[in-house]
Amino acid sequence: MAEDKKDKKPEIKKPKFNTYWVYGAIFLVFIGIQFFGSGSWAQPGRTTQAQFEQYLRDGDIEKIEIVNRKVAKVYLTSDAKTKSIHLKDKQNTLLAPGPNDAAYQFEFGDLQNFEKTITEVKSESSQDPSVEFITESNMWGEVIVGLLPFIVIIGIWIFIMRRMSSGGGGGAGGQIFNIGKSKAKLFDEKSEVKTSFKDVAGLEGAKEEVQEIVDFLKFPDKYTALGGKIPKGALLVGPPGTGKTLLARAVAGEAQVPFFSLSGSDFVEMFVGVGASRVRDLFKQAKEKSPSIIFIDEIDAVGRARGKSNMSGSNDERENTLNQLLTEMDGFGTNSNVIVIAATNRADVLDKALMRAGRFDRQIYVDLPDVRERKEIFDVHLRPIKTEETLDMDFLAKQTPGFSGADIANVCNEAALIAARNEKKFVDKQDFLDAVDRIVGGLEKKNKIITPAEKKAIAYHEAGHATVSWMLEHAAPLVKVTIVPRGQSLGAAWYLPEERLIVRPNQMLDEMCAALGGRAAEKVIFNEISTGALSDLEKVTKQARAMVTIYGLNENIGNLTYYESGGQSEYGFTKPYSEKTAEMIDKEISKLIETQYQRAIALLEKHKDKLTELADVLLDKEVIFKDNLQKIFGPRPFETKKEEEVTTPSKT
Repeated sequence: MAEDKKDKKPEIKKPKFNTYWVYGAIFLVFIGIQFFGSGSWAQPGRTTQAQFEQYLRDGDIEKIEIVNRKVAKVYLTSDAKTKSIHLKDKQNTLLAPGPNDAAYQFEFGDLQNFEKTITEVKSESSQDPSVEFITESNMWGEVIVGLLPFIVIIGIWIFIMRRMSSGGGGGAGGQIFNIGKSKAKLFDEKSEVKTSFKDVAGLEGAKEEVQEIVDFLKFPDKYTALGGKIPKGALLVGPPGTGKTLLARAVAGEAQVPFFSLSGSDFVEMFVGVGASRVRDLFKQAKEKSPSIIFIDEIDAVGRARGKSNMSGSNDERENTLNQLLTEMDGFGTNSNVIVIAATNRADVLDKALMRAGRFDRQIYVDLPDVRERKEIFDVHLRPIKTEETLDMDFLAKQTPGFSGADIANVCNEAALIAARNEKKFVDKQDFLDAVDRIVGGLEKKNKIITPAEKKAIAYHEAGHATVSWMLEHAAPLVKVTIVPRGQSLGAAWYLPEERLIVRPNQMLDEMCAALGGRAAEKVIFNEISTGALSDLEKVTKQARAMVTIYGLNENIGNLTYYESGGQSEYGFTKPYSEKTAEMIDKEISKLIETQYQRAIALLEKHKDKLTELADVLLDKEVIFKDNLQKIFGPRPFETKKEEEVTTPSKT
């Protein structure tokens, strides 16, 4: 290997050709013509009109040439050239004139006065030098002077055009001459894309799908040998923060093919026809570099169903862009070596023509991670963080139910900031718990001014949540209760919910009852209610409305749903039910909520002494945990076998 290195000659980097060299060469040619095109490089010596008159009186002048009626060139006699005064002047010049060149030249004022002076000197000294009138013209100089304004204007115009076409102008000005071009960023094998499938934790199904897409482009013969066709597109659908764009970045890092990345909003412009032009240019570039991948993030910006929000009846620029996208993906002359990957969290509003097979052949749902996937995501995001060796990843995964990958990344970063703020050398378990509290509940506000009466009401409110949830079988028990204000809430109760795939009516009713436990406690203890239950009422109302109008869990309404999963009724102006049914729905929702409210009051009346004891402990410590509830209430009447302990907050 050493010999090979010695044999290799160092590469000589040749300077790159620049068009400005041509401009410089042309400029030098004009300058050369200007200075050296007159034939003689020698310049006559400078003199004054008074010295000229003295030379004329001394008989040293043989001939006078008046050039362009303003410059006089003086030629000396052969005897005068040998005089010391003229030899001295000749030595002072850089390029001495030749024997046939003028010895001196000077500019005079008025021609008539100059001729009169020559005539007077001639008569006085009896000298008779010849006087000639010559008109000289510098054609190239005049051409340059005449064209100079145009040359300057054209040069400035070329400079501005080059700057704008390369985007150097910045802002809107840089887009004027490049407005119809695609804004896609190209990633290829030379680009430094460090993200790979190893950096994508969880999402096994989605990773398998996109890995297969990369394999399609790398080894197409493997799939087409049996007569199959390579899919034309894949749509990544899922809630925000679940890793759709991260998957696309991993594809860019893994694929050894050109990867064009852009957002759906990059097609949108106020000028007519620009979006469609950018779509055409994008696919043209992709086909030139095929096989290739196009990734369009937030495709709902241009892929929204046609016919909506077009109240004016005029031509819609967004629809034109979508029509062009549909044509490019599956129309005449399309290229099967270009695969389109798109991401959105609003798949319900996309146009049906965009979703059909032949355009997006595959729809990959990227769901929120479960406990096992959250553990893998924590492993990825904790790599650069210094944590204590005893940190339990399983515990962290159980403490973050419903968190997306982006939320978990935020938790890890927030925990590191909290540990650094407390001057710790490692990030420990408590830092992660504080980070979860900070992200979900908001910033802790211990200096918030709360009167003793308000603090007591908040304590009984949170104690009511804890008591009711502890006594109900399907309600999630509490792991922590606090009356320390966080964000906009005055207190919070942290539950241990079970992650269910399906929910039964009894489970929903128990959760509603536990949510109303705070207001019920205020009613039982103080015989009056307050505005502190706003978030609870909002949660309960949504849940009751979902039971009646979406899930068909109400006996009087029946097995009906008024939910449109396709999003086609988003801009509808009429309800899908009659006024009589609307009145019945309102009554059933109110009935559900009031029934659970009375149920919570009955439970709290039965355990009023324990409610008071729990509220006193909460007032004393401000934060209580599951152990405090077990000391007061004992074991739960309906203890489940669930081993996972995960928490979500309920704000007051």
